[in-house]
Amino acid sequence: MKAAAIPKRYLLILLTFLLSVLLYVDRACISAAKGEIVSTFDLTDKQFGWIGSAFALGYALLQVPSGLLADRFGPRILLASVVCIWSAFTALTGVAWNYVSMLVFRFLFGAGEAGAFPGVARAAYSWIPMQKRGLVNGINFSGSRIGAAMAMPVVAWMIGAIGWRMSFGMLAVLGFLFAVIWYAWFRNDPSEHPRISADELSYILANRQKVEAGREKEKLSSGVLLSSKNMWLLMLQYFASNFTFYFCLVWAFSYLKETFELDLMQTGLFAALPFVGGAAGNWVAGWLIDKIYRRGRWALSRRVPAIIGFALATLGFGAFVFMDNPYAAIVLLTAAIFGADMTLPPSWSTCIDIGRKHSGAVSGTMNMAGNIGSVITSLAFPYLKAWTGSETPYFVAAAGLNVLAIGAWLLIRPQNLLEEY
Repeated sequence: MKAAAIPKRYLLILLTFLLSVLLYVDRACISAAKGEIVSTFDLTDKQFGWIGSAFALGYALLQVPSGLLADRFGPRILLASVVCIWSAFTALTGVAWNYVSMLVFRFLFGAGEAGAFPGVARAAYSWIPMQKRGLVNGINFSGSRIGAAMAMPVVAWMIGAIGWRMSFGMLAVLGFLFAVIWYAWFRNDPSEHPRISADELSYILANRQKVEAGREKEKLSSGVLLSSKNMWLLMLQYFASNFTFYFCLVWAFSYLKETFELDLMQTGLFAALPFVGGAAGNWVAGWLIDKIYRRGRWALSRRVPAIIGFALATLGFGAFVFMDNPYAAIVLLTAAIFGADMTLPPSWSTCIDIGRKHSGAVSGTMNMAGNIGSVITSLAFPYLKAWTGSETPYFVAAAGLNVLAIGAWLLIRPQNLLEEY
């Protein structure tokens, strides 16, 4: 077939980027709607924290099963299905009638979103050459931060224009439209795509990660998964990363609004900046991974960006809480999230490195641990404040976890397969 003007793998990256944007617009809109939801149902901060935790719990619990489904059935049907499921529960969030119904819908919304990134990881394994893996992961995860950044001011505007309930319904429609486009265009393996050129197919097959003879159809046992040192170290560092980042997703909007007495639109713009920083962190880390990898330093290509990122997160988060003006505070918070998000491309690249055909299950296991961190963050922030009278203990705990994550990355070996280390 004649070479296409735009390679199909580039269109895949565009679609997974847009999937990531949509994923986080739908996820972050609950934070922008906090004031209206709390007022509608007369909730306390602790109750709103449980709503955030309900999502993160559903998301965490379904990570491994959805990763296994991605490996078993392929990302084409899995991602189309999960987008439809989470879009349905986005719409249902808008018709919640009390606190309990909101808890149930957000838990099921989280469960629906669980398959998204494991499915993307499995697609990347089949379609993306090894030497481009870091940048592609960076692009994909930058989409999630751009989506969250968009959600803060855009959803705040939508709420003012049409109300929070209708806003959730409008977002659900976008999800259903994306699911149709994804299923119609994508194929699980580039060799199955009817419009890929012979040149592009040859390039992908020659440069994607190879599987040793005899291991192509090996099944992944829970014993191999849970006895891997790499797996446990990845889980530890991702727990720390999410413990830091999830503050921005659930609590930063209200913290900035109340601490610095900002109006709704001002808060939306300020709260969006850390997500822009996170998008930049993903791009920088992805570029750095591929640059180091091309020099033949596989392990360092994953380790160096992650360690730099956790160091920045430690310093930025540790200083943020002591700022007494919004400009200094948002600069430090943005620096912290830039750093925290530098850890995402090496984390997911390493999952694909060690998991290969089982990258859906491996990345789902890591993401499960990370979102246990999200569950705890949703509750730790309001409860620690209530117990101590200060937000400081939460930020100190986050900084300490980031230091532990640096230690974990010194021990991770991305060049070793799952069953080897």
